[in-house]
Parts: sequence; C-alpha cells; structure tokens
Amino acid sequence: MNPAHNSALAKRYLVDDLPGAHQPGARLHGILQRIDVGAQITPLARQFLASTGLFALDALASGQLPRAEFQAQAATERNSRIQQASIKAADAEVEAARIAAAKADALKATFAAMANDPVLRRKREAKDLRRRFGLGYVNDEHYGRVIGLLKQVEKGQRLRTEDVAWLRAEAEYCWTDELQKAWHRLEAQALTEAWERTGDAWNAVNASGHWRKANDAERALSLTEKALAQTSLSPKLQSALSTTCGGAMRDLRRLEEAEALGRQAHSLTPADYRPCTLLGAVLLERGDLAGGHDWYARAEQLGASQEAIDQDLRSLLVRLPSQERRRIGDYLLAQDPARFAWLKRRPDAN
Repeated sequence: MNPAHNSALAKRYLVDDLPGAHQPGARLHGILQRIDVGAQITPLARQFLASTGLFALDALASGQLPRAEFQAQAATERNSRIQQASIKAADAEVEAARIAAAKADALKATFAAMANDPVLRRKREAKDLRRRFGLGYVNDEHYGRVIGLLKQVEKGQRLRTEDVAWLRAEAEYCWTDELQKAWHRLEAQALTEAWERTGDAWNAVNASGHWRKANDAERALSLTEKALAQTSLSPKLQSALSTTCGGAMRDLRRLEEAEALGRQAHSLTPADYRPCTLLGAVLLERGDLAGGHDWYARAEQLGASQEAIDQDLRSLLVRLPSQERRRIGDYLLAQDPARFAWLKRRPDAN
C-alpha cells in the first residue's frame, strides 16, 4: 500500500501520533488493517492494544464500543498521549541539558586541575617558551639547560658568555634566529645603559652592533650619532663609531651617507679592515661592482677572514632583488672563480 493510504488509515482510527500505525509490517499497522476490513483480532492483539493504552480501539475491535463513541474516546486518548509525549520530551530536554552541564563542569574541573598541576604547568610553560623562541624538539641531554636559558632570556636576564658559547657549539640547533635576536636585544640594552652610565663610547660601539643584529637599526643609528657628537674621541674610537653608524645607515638604505661614513672611518684607521668591508657592501649595493670588489679584497689583505666576508656577502645578496643578486654574483665569479666558487651553488646561479 502507498504511504497516503497508510496515513489515512492511522488518522481514521486516531492513532496517527504513533509511528507504528503508519509503518507497513509494524504490529499496530497490521491490527489496524484487520479492524478496517472487519476481521476479528486475536487475544494477543487485544492484549497488545491494552498494553499500549489503546483502550478505545480495543473496545471497537471487540464490538464493545460503537464507532460514534469510539471517535470521542479515541480522541481523548490521543490528546492524552500527545500531552504525555510533550511532557516527556521536555523532561528529556531538561535531563540532556543537565547532563551536558555536568559534563562541562567536569571538563572545567579537569582543566582547572591540570592548570594547577605543577608538573603539567611546567610542561606547558616549557612548550610555550620553545614556541616563542622558534624551538622544536630538544634532546634530553640538553633539555634542562636550554629551558633554563630560555626562561632567563624571557625574564630579560643576560646570558653568561659560557652559556652562549655552549649554545653555539654544543646545542647549535637551539640557537634559533628568534633566540639570537632576543639575546642581541638584551646585550644591546645592557651596553646602551652602560654607555649612558659611564660615558665610555666603546659600549656604544658594541651596543650598536647588537641593535643592528636585533633588527633595530634606528636605535643603533640614534646611539652612534649621539656618541659621535662627543669631543676628544680617539681616531680608533671615532673610526669604530663611524663604521657601525655607517652600517646602520646601510641597513636603512641610506647608502650615500653610509659610504661617506665608511670613507671617513678608513681615513682615520687605514689599517683596519672593518671600514673596508662596510665600503665593499655599500658600493656593491650602489651598483659599483668593481669598487665593491676592491674594498672587499683590501679587507682581506688587512686581516678580514674569507669566512667573515663570505657571510657578509651572503647577507648582502639575500636582501637584493634576484636580478641584482645575479649580476653581482656573476661579476665576482668572473673576477675570481676559485675564491667565489660558493656562488655557483646559489639558487639563481644559472
């Protein structure tokens, strides 16, 4: 039979609120079919109707209730069932809400307990520290010392020289860019305060280098300009300040001023390679490839290591557009293929 017929059958006997009245194969649906065709129903079927609360339908099927009276009694039973179902649904909703609230409270209590657990709290804090400083897995043999050093940096405390040396040599994978920048900032701040307190401009020189490596060229420039304004500076100190001030200018892309400071520093200390490396970088960035190469060559002659110069060149090249990077690399390779062979391994070498 089709669904419309099944629905009409359920409505005719006022049991359309019961799913079994609509479903072919269901016990109640089968009983309705027998009643509808005037067939007798079994004692078991009557027992089922009574247990389901369908007393009017049972009385109709057994001939104890005329159809006219059945309609009124069955309607009352249906209304009662619908009301009871509504109450039951509301109770179920309240109970579901109570269970959900209880689960939420239990979960909240669990998290509160976890938050107050000293072991879990230390683990969470250590994880946050590692994430903040860009550090992933730490070997068990290094873990305690590394976490201790991270906490120290987070609190704004400077690291001992031996701890920095240990990180660089024994736990280099922990010496992340984020940790290095934080360390440089701490050193820069401490050296700046030392210069302001003592007036020793060598502290300003060293602070400037750290500010630059902490990506704060503005602070380095401000500091060195104030220090250069001092009188009675020795040629060596004035040269060092001019060089690091020129480096800050270079970081800020004020290349013409950086070149002038580099030349001033070189004239004060012609035997110092540091102004030469500054001039080498500045001239390369300004497009004077021959001049830049010459200044780097002079820096090597004056004692700059090839490793330091290569690192300087790598830092320079990574900042430039790819076309300019390729032009400088090709020029250096043409001047000395053996000396600059490492440039052949750069991504844009071909």
